[in-house]
Amino acid sequence: MTDIRKPAARSSSNFLRSALAALALAAAGAAFWLTPAVSAEDAVVIPPPSIDEKAASGSEKAIFAGGCFWGVQGVFQHVKGVSKAVSGYTGGSKDTAVYETVGSGRTGHAESVEITYDPSVVTYGQLLQVYFSVAHNPTQLNFQGPDSGTQYRSTIFAENDAQKKIAQSYIAQLDQAKVFPKPIVTTLETGKTFYPAEDYHQDFLTLNPTYPYIVYNDLPKVANLKQLFPALYSDKPVLVLSASN
Repeated sequence: MTDIRKPAARSSSNFLRSALAALALAAAGAAFWLTPAVSAEDAVVIPPPSIDEKAASGSEKAIFAGGCFWGVQGVFQHVKGVSKAVSGYTGGSKDTAVYETVGSGRTGHAESVEITYDPSVVTYGQLLQVYFSVAHNPTQLNFQGPDSGTQYRSTIFAENDAQKKIAQSYIAQLDQAKVFPKPIVTTLETGKTFYPAEDYHQDFLTLNPTYPYIVYNDLPKVANLKQLFPALYSDKPVLVLSASN
């Protein structure tokens, strides 16, 4: 399992190693292809789901995993109707929901993001559309860009039967339409508990926009969101600051 990120909160030497690793990979032409299009200029919108939830007032939650949670969180923090997006771990037990332990790839956890949203503003289906087209590459099995291991798998953690039905239908719809050059490998998991990640992982993209990993892998996702979904895009991201809030 590889993880070139090494959060800046660890130490300055870790930051330097991460910066050098990211620059070296980029110089070598590494595949940082995380969305259906590499650049915002070439990106295209994938079709919306044919089945979606009914718009209703209130608050609901969705949990998505798609590689490093920094970028996934950063994308959904810019989606209108999202009141909170928290980085964390889903799929394993509470006692293993720790960054270093999850990094082993043997805990069952995936780096994930719990999204709290208002379905009268943005529906679950629209969140899925953003998830599949902007937040990650759903055709990569157990890796995203430079990160590999089951903790980086593409997974939808359905909160209920309705979400599971919508997600299953949408995956089938996109595969049938051959939207992607390869089949979607996104899995569906139910009955899993979300555990917030450490505070230093929260709002990482927003607070560290010049961090090399963010520059190469995640800022293009936010740019794609702004271009592809202008009606859903918010210039002001909703911040977590502390997962304990």
